Amino acid sequence: MATEFVFTPPPVVSIPVVGQTARFPVHRIYCVGRNYEDHAKEMGFTGREPPFFFMKPADAVVVVPAGETGSMAYPTLTKNLHHEIELVAAIGTGGKNIAAADALKHVFGYAVGLDMTRRDLQNDMKKQGRPWDIGKSFEQSAPIGPIVPAAAAGDVLNAEISLQVGGEDRQRSNVSKLIWNLAETIEHLSAAWELQPGDLIYTGTPEGVAAVVAGDTLVGEVKGLPALRVTIV
Repeated sequence: MATEFVFTPPPVVSIPVVGQTARFPVHRIYCVGRNYEDHAKEMGFTGREPPFFFMKPADAVVVVPAGETGSMAYPTLTKNLHHEIELVAAIGTGGKNIAAADALKHVFGYAVGLDMTRRDLQNDMKKQGRPWDIGKSFEQSAPIGPIVPAAAAGDVLNAEISLQVGGEDRQRSNVSKLIWNLAETIEHLSAAWELQPGDLIYTGTPEGVAAVVAGDTLVGEVKGLPALRVTIV
C-alpha cells in the first residue's frame, strides 16, 4: 500500500555529476568555520583552534550546471551579504569515528561552493552568544556547481581557490592552506555525527570575504573543477 502524505513532499535535492547521468542526492550540509588562518585573522581570531561546525538545510542548495550562471535572491533582513568561496567534498560512503588515514576513501567527489552569509545578523548573534542559524542557514545560501568524481578531480586538495566579483579578485588562496585538512575534518565530523552518503562538507573559506549587492556576478573556482557562476538578483 502506497504511503499517503498530508501534502506532497518536496523533491529530493540533487546535484549533477560530471560524466554521469545519475545525480548526487543531498542529505546534510556541514560547514567548517574559520578553517584558513588568514580568514580567521580577518575575523578577529588567531592560531589553530579546535575545528567547529555549523549546518545548512539541504534546500539551501542552489544548483548551477557547468557553463551556466545561476541566480541567488538577495536575502531579507540583511544589509551585509558576504561571499565565502569553498571547496566542497561530497560523501559517498558514510561512517562514524572515521580515522583521518581512511577518510578520503569516503569521498565521492568534489565541487565548488559558496557559503553565503548574512554577516550583520551573524555578528549580532555572536555578540549575544546565540546560534548563527539566521546568518548562515537561510534559503539559497549554499550555491554549488557540479560534482566531479574524486578519481577525476586531480590534486584538488592542493589546488588554487579563488573568487572574483565583477571580474575583480576578492579571494585567492590554495586549498593546501586549510588549517584542518579534509581528512582531519572528516575524522572530527564523524566523531560527532554519523556521516551518511549524500552529505556535503563545505571545507572553509580563505581570506577576502566581503559584501555583494544585487547585480553582482560571482565567479568561484577551484583548479580542476567546473567554475561556479552566480548572479545576485
